[in-house]
Amino acid sequence: MPDISMTMIIVLCVAAAAAGWIDAVVGGGGLLLLPALLLGLPNAHPATVLGTNKGVAIVGTAGAAITYVRKAPVNVKLAVRIGLAALAGSMGGAALAGGIGKDTLRPLIMVVLVVVAGFVLFRPAFGTAPAASPVSRRRVLLAIGLAGLGIGFYDGLIGPGTGTFLVLALTALLHLDLVTASATAKIVNTCTNAGALAMFAYQGMVLWQLAALLAVFNLAGGMIGANMALKKGSGFVRAVLLTVVGALVVKLGLEQWG
Repeated sequence: MPDISMTMIIVLCVAAAAAGWIDAVVGGGGLLLLPALLLGLPNAHPATVLGTNKGVAIVGTAGAAITYVRKAPVNVKLAVRIGLAALAGSMGGAALAGGIGKDTLRPLIMVVLVVVAGFVLFRPAFGTAPAASPVSRRRVLLAIGLAGLGIGFYDGLIGPGTGTFLVLALTALLHLDLVTASATAKIVNTCTNAGALAMFAYQGMVLWQLAALLAVFNLAGGMIGANMALKKGSGFVRAVLLTVVGALVVKLGLEQWG
């Protein structure tokens, strides 16, 4: 365990629980946990912070995924197919995490998020009900490529907002309602976290004792969030989604120009 004050450990535990809740509902828990870890580990290498974050997040996403699968109509077979592609993508992103300038990626991500927020805001029906007809093979392949390989690569490379991107992509490509998209995203996100964590662990970039402690709180938050999303439905998820997207735009903007 690194040398951290008891006050900071408490702050990190609270942040881990809140991040688990956000991740389970709509993704984006890294918005909260990563800054908290950077604050609590000021002398750690950035890759170590990212690796420790993955060690925490994988427990919360796995717990939320199990909760969703038990209670929501999730196509587990399709989610696993997308997840395997995401695992490969996240390993590739994690392997390159130290060699690509993130400043060049942030503006593009911000533009995409603003467009997405506008789309969700002005399309109230988005994600409120699943499509009546079966999804085409072409859309399934697009989901595997975009939501799997593409967003998986982003998760390994940068991370924050991955769950949010997954929910949006799965809703748009597979015509899922937001609750089912969140459930599917948790399975995929568990795979992206596993791929990135494996690469960071191989590089010796994970503080395992700290990650294990925070994972307990992240798991609790994740299971509470999943149950709330299932109980309150797509309208609740949509409101949280818009809040998280707005927060992510602000965070990236401050990192870019603050």
